Amino acid sequence: MDELTHTLRELCLRNRDGSFATQADRRRSLVLMARQLREAGFRRLRATSLKGKHVEALLQRWKAENLSAGTIKNRTAHLRWWVGKIGKGGLLPADNASLGIPERRYVSNENRAKELGDGLDRITDAHVRMSLRLQAAFGLRREESIKFRPSIADQGDHIAIKGSWAKGGRERTIPITTSEQRAVLGEAKRLAGAGSLIPAHKSYIEQRQVYDGQCKRAGLSNMHGLRHRYAQMRYEALTGWKAPAAGGPSAKALTPEQRAQDAWARQTISRELGHERIAVTAVYLGS
Repeated sequence: MDELTHTLRELCLRNRDGSFATQADRRRSLVLMARQLREAGFRRLRATSLKGKHVEALLQRWKAENLSAGTIKNRTAHLRWWVGKIGKGGLLPADNASLGIPERRYVSNENRAKELGDGLDRITDAHVRMSLRLQAAFGLRREESIKFRPSIADQGDHIAIKGSWAKGGRERTIPITTSEQRAVLGEAKRLAGAGSLIPAHKSYIEQRQVYDGQCKRAGLSNMHGLRHRYAQMRYEALTGWKAPAAGGPSAKALTPEQRAQDAWARQTISRELGHERIAVTAVYLGS
């Protein structure tokens, strides 16, 4: 292991900001940066020796690789964390616009919805199987479905997602509107008891690795698509017509009354998915 990678790992160990998933993503991103700096010809670096030329080299490489705006923003956030921890925050401006990083684009009519289908039958771990079913039933993220504690989450007519399970620590509630949701929640409670969907002898990271391995072997990829499917089903239930991404009418084809209902439905779904901006729903629902 080269010196930069070693000292970056130490920096991460000393500064455990964010959830376990956030920490793991940050560590992977910083290790990647160390490799990319090495490939750019920079040698004998330590985490504390970062300079403007190194930052510029990373940014130029990411732009040259035609990465999505979201990917570049995520990497820049990790880079900003790095410079902040070594007391060199001035190497990066506070905003991304001055770096030439475009805003995320949320408009898309590509349908990314996924269903579990018979792939679920190939999942042999009972806790992973239940996490996937909860993702499909409530539109949960992977981390939320693994950390989920059904005995605590079940509030009768809704489930409560705790901040310690959720991205960004944002608590939220999701209504229970179907008999299928109630049935899945009941089965989850019987499996987990008073605990979570992480077996007692495993850590979150260990169970996430089991989840990833089981999904790969079962041929289940991009299970984030279960959230897309949930969002589209909720949209149809709230409006009475399909979302644009699922073959429904575009916003331009709606009447003024329908547009008002569309906006209300999108705001509702945005909250249920744990987002703050209604614009994000275009990724799930189309426009």
